[in-house]
Parts: sequence; C-alpha cells; structure tokens
Amino acid sequence: MPTVELREETIERLNGLREEDETYDELVTELINIYEAEELTLFHGGDEL
Repeated sequence: MPTVELREETIERLNGLREEDETYDELVTELINIYEAEELTLFHGGDEL
C-alpha cells in the first residue's frame, strides 16, 4: 500500500467532508466515484473543458 502525505489544509478539508464514522478510505472512494460519474476520469479529464 503506498503512503500518501497530505498538507494540514487538505486534512482539514477532508475532515470537513467526512461523516461520523467514515474512514478516509471510504471518503476518498466516494470522491473518486463522484469524479468518475461526471466522466472526468484521470485519463481524459484534461482533454475537455
């Protein structure tokens, strides 16, 4: 499992999005799902504006 280092500002923003007992892993998975649902995948997110 890779290690990811986050700035304090990013951690505070993630904490603001988390629900009660939600883990960071669950939150990040949810954010990725939302991102992909909007068809802004990492492969072609920058291709269209």
